[in-house]
Amino acid sequence: MITKAQRSENRRRRAGRALIGLVGAVTAGSALAADFLIPASARQHLRNPRWPEHAKFHDAQYIVMSGLLGGIGIALLRSRRGDADRNLRVAAALLSTPWLGMYGATLFPGTAVVDEEFADQSPKVLGMHANVFVGTACLALLAAGTGLAKRPAA
Repeated sequence: MITKAQRSENRRRRAGRALIGLVGAVTAGSALAADFLIPASARQHLRNPRWPEHAKFHDAQYIVMSGLLGGIGIALLRSRRGDADRNLRVAAALLSTPWLGMYGATLFPGTAVVDEEFADQSPKVLGMHANVFVGTACLALLAAGTGLAKRPAA
């Protein structure tokens, strides 16, 4: 018979896995949506006629990489093979990659979070550019999900 404490732990762990799965879905689809499909933001990226082809190539590479990382993260999270806790930690680490990479990209000379021509059109959330907010939120959700899903020490 499952105790009340065990049921509570199971719910907590499922909630943590759900948060990581949500980040997996966001990671898999957000770059494609923002940089290619949604007209207002796509015109700042792949559909920007001012961007050289090589810049568009690297954005497309990022879109594909994010989709792959999101898909692999979700597959690991759902896998019944191997150690479920290890799979969860690896999934969270993989899913953090593009969001951490966004912060790292700001350290390179000549980069900007938003092109100057779109600075007044770029939405802000809590004082952050929307993409930085989404990245920060995804990293926070990954941390929370990993903490919630962690098995208690034996």
